[in-house]
Amino acid sequence: MNADALALFEKGLAFVGAIVVGVTATIQLKNDWGAHGLDAFVTKILLGLMAFGCVMVLLATVNIIGVHT
Repeated sequence: MNADALALFEKGLAFVGAIVVGVTATIQLKNDWGAHGLDAFVTKILLGLMAFGCVMVLLATVNIIGVHT
């Protein structure tokens, strides 16, 4: 397996993983939105950052941001 095929496989795996994790984080954030308290606030921040990170990974896998290969 050459380097280009391996890079394409890695990008595809990252794309699918980002979709799965991003959808899960967004659903959990929607479910926890009405919760109150410090623990719930921290959970909302972490889930929001996780969803944002997944958007960044999606953009990187389709060569919108990052190094273009």
